[in-house]
Amino acid sequence: MIPKNIGFAVAALYGGHKVAREGWNGKGMFLELQVPDTNSKMTQPYIYLNTAQGGRVPWTCSQSDILADDYIIVP
Repeated sequence: MIPKNIGFAVAALYGGHKVAREGWNGKGMFLELQVPDTNSKMTQPYIYLNTAQGGRVPWTCSQSDILADDYIIVP
């Protein structure tokens, strides 16, 4: 069985998938990876959160996110 931890989530993001945590309360919340291109102001890849309200914000994981084992790939 593959652990559904932060390593699983990061690997899935690099594979082009969206991920979420089953423990998150907000319906429709998920993470995506942004890889900058030549038109971007950012120069390094970063993860952002799609919020329950439909917005997008940079994501920094919490201690509970780092140690969680409930990440899932979002279709």
